[in-house]
Amino acid sequence: MEGQAPSIAREAVLKESCALPEDMPKIRGYDFNQGLDFKALLQSYTTTGFQASSYAQAVQEINKMIEKRLEPVEEEEGGSSEATDLHGSRLGCTIFLGYTSNLISSGLRETIRYLAEHKMVDVIVTTAGGIEEDFIKCIAPTFLGDFSLRGKELRERGINRIGNLLVPNENYCKFEDWLTPILDQIVLEQKTEGTHWTPSKLINRLGKEINNPESVYYWAYKNDIPVFSPALTDGSLGDMIYFHSYKNPGLVLDIVEDMRRLNSKAVFAKRTGMIILGGGMVKHHVSNANLMRNGADYAVFVNTGQEFDGSDSGARPDEAVSWGKIRMDATPVKVYADATLVFPLLVAETFAHNAARLTAQKKD
Repeated sequence: MEGQAPSIAREAVLKESCALPEDMPKIRGYDFNQGLDFKALLQSYTTTGFQASSYAQAVQEINKMIEKRLEPVEEEEGGSSEATDLHGSRLGCTIFLGYTSNLISSGLRETIRYLAEHKMVDVIVTTAGGIEEDFIKCIAPTFLGDFSLRGKELRERGINRIGNLLVPNENYCKFEDWLTPILDQIVLEQKTEGTHWTPSKLINRLGKEINNPESVYYWAYKNDIPVFSPALTDGSLGDMIYFHSYKNPGLVLDIVEDMRRLNSKAVFAKRTGMIILGGGMVKHHVSNANLMRNGADYAVFVNTGQEFDGSDSGARPDEAVSWGKIRMDATPVKVYADATLVFPLLVAETFAHNAARLTAQKKD
């Protein structure tokens, strides 16, 4: 009828709404008319929506880990000696940090080093590159390049590209010069003293040998934070071990002992929290250790992976719940973002914010 829209269209467009709960947050972003207040800006992410709100939820989840970690836990009488030997002092929440190698190649290394230096995390899991790149940076720098630099031209110049980072191949030559005498010594100790080497023990020894406070693993060594890397040979470190095996064969690294030690860190923990940056081996290795205790109590994933192909890297936390890697009553968070953008902000609002309390706990 002329002058009136068709009723079917009006009913479709102007469908009546059901009332939403009174306490449901209303979307509102930061008002720069209030001046520049970075604390308030980050807090406004809670009601900004999309990944900003996921970031804010991740802050809340990590702060829950920290609050529980600060709760002292008494040793149970007659407790397992394995719990004491493998876990050491009991904490209200044991925090597992996993990250991929490219993040150590990036400037996120300094953020991770801060956490290790002040013993704010309890277990680290990373890849071979996540180990070697830390030591290599103590010897020679990594440079900022561009994603569009041509591989052929870089190869001709002996330059390796990691995204928009550039690593001269000379860095790896210097790394071999530093590493070879250490490998000679650990092979000698294995043969003459019966030293039983594992990847985590080797990483600990290298952290001691680098003796450089810029190194993540120097501080892991100093603060007795175990670092697990079951794929330790899948990188430059593996290349150097391969070359060394021709000069001085015999090195054996036991990954089974490390698997038991890592799993025990989860099994004998009062509570556990997982912070996992990226995907692949580190995401699964931390999650699988927490399966041994029927799931982590807290979890934060930061990655850009998608779940459409069924990969564990892109899987949302709810998939981990189905496997028993995260507890059914947990409130895990996934932030779909580049960790180099998000993780320093997360640390600022969580670990750094609670630095005084966490440092006091470290002294205790």
